[in-house]
Amino acid sequence: MKVTRLTLPELALIAGTRAALGAGVALLLGDFLPKEKCKAVGWTLVLIGLVTTAPLLAEVLGKTEQS
Repeated sequence: MKVTRLTLPELALIAGTRAALGAGVALLLGDFLPKEKCKAVGWTLVLIGLVTTAPLLAEVLGKTEQS
C-alpha cells in the first residue's frame, strides 16, 4: 500500500488551488458578472489553479512511500 504524508500547510495549498480552479469554472459557466469581466476573472482563476497544481502534484507524488 502506498502512503503519502502531508503537512497542514501543504493540504491548505492543495485545497486553495482546487478552490481557485472551481471558482474560475463557476464564473465561466455562470452569469454572476458582466460577460467580459466574468470571462477575464474566470480564466485567470482557472489558469492560477492549473499552474499551481503542477508543483504541488510533483511534491505530493515525491512523498509517496511504500508501506
